Amino acid sequence: MLNKRISLIALGMLSATQAMANDQAESKGFVEDSSLKVLLRNAYINRDFKDGNPDKSEWGQAAIGTFSSGFTQGTVGVGVDAFGLYALNLERSEDRSGAQGIDFFKKGDSGQPADDLSKGGAAIKFRLSSTTLTYGDQMPALPVLSYDNSRLLPESYTGTLITSREIKGLQLDAGRFTAESRKSAEGRDSGGLKSINVLGGSYQFTEQFKAALYASDVEDVLKKQYVNANYVFPIDKDQSLTLDFNGYRTKLEDSYVRENGITGDDNKIWSLAATFITGPHSFTLAHQRSTGDSNLGYAYGGYQKDQGRIGDGGNTIYLANSYWSDFNAEDERSWQVGYGLDFSTFGVPGLSYNVAYVRGDNITTSTSEGGTEREIFNQFKYVVQSGPAKDLSVKLRSSVLRVSQKSSEYNVSGNEVRVFVDYPINIF
Repeated sequence: MLNKRISLIALGMLSATQAMANDQAESKGFVEDSSLKVLLRNAYINRDFKDGNPDKSEWGQAAIGTFSSGFTQGTVGVGVDAFGLYALNLERSEDRSGAQGIDFFKKGDSGQPADDLSKGGAAIKFRLSSTTLTYGDQMPALPVLSYDNSRLLPESYTGTLITSREIKGLQLDAGRFTAESRKSAEGRDSGGLKSINVLGGSYQFTEQFKAALYASDVEDVLKKQYVNANYVFPIDKDQSLTLDFNGYRTKLEDSYVRENGITGDDNKIWSLAATFITGPHSFTLAHQRSTGDSNLGYAYGGYQKDQGRIGDGGNTIYLANSYWSDFNAEDERSWQVGYGLDFSTFGVPGLSYNVAYVRGDNITTSTSEGGTEREIFNQFKYVVQSGPAKDLSVKLRSSVLRVSQKSSEYNVSGNEVRVFVDYPINIF
């Protein structure tokens, strides 16, 4: 049914006659609007697990090249997007690699992680007015299908996506993807996805208020819905209060539940965050709650072939309390207190610091109830403001996660350190 809805909406988008916007009319040409960018990334993640679990770490150097052409001029514009990815394994440790949550280099049949990775992809795109249809290899960033770019290499998906911005403030998306490229493996279909259909949109009602609704259907796995409401209350010229609500509802397919030995098939999870900004300071208070009968809690991301997971992108968790832990267990309730500081006011533009404390309780597993977990998150980030290294960023992040014995089936205690150095280069 979702396929039919997507087809009907796509037809409506492309046949709209009273457009309020026309990006294609502003096209300068295929070459004139083209861009080529290269991101050099050096990334390291170390997880010092507790309770007898072996420590894990991976380290690599990546080059991520992306090309985006402009659109040819005329009523219907045509263009091309392409990317090329390469990663070099700088650690190459059989014992320390292989953690599901790090996943820089997938282990082969021999048990050894890959020495390096290389892959690429391309897509053709068409634009009519302010509606774009893209077919091929893409990196979608939607609340129900969001590619993971928080490790060494990004994920990508192969399929069709239609995005329409015909009405000011309104974005509509409809798509179908049939292959998933795992971030740690070569090949266009290394993730095991059969297909995923996505549908939804967002609307900027006023300068202060924005809302979104999206849905997805992962073939033979689950159906998912998402809702968001975001409101910014201006207080003074350098003060504001932002309320951000996010919620997901997932329903697992009966066959998937049976094949994977899952208990229950339903989950609802939501978060409400309030962030007060005054000058260089930000203060956040958030609550997140998971309900339903599925022992997976809120399920997302991963790779179906060898992880028994969902396949809808490693960043498909637009929720407040997601750091190392996602605080998404069955029945879990969690609170966050966070603080951020922008050092620009103190004469160091480009430097920022964030700290958060999150505590979750009421966790249910197959053997216990009332489990808890808590995390302390810290992050420094610096972006070079000028000179030859302009836009180079250094991100130092750490988390201390402690999980009670009652919650050990769901999560594991540990200390995590991440070091990312990103250097974006605009070729043209």
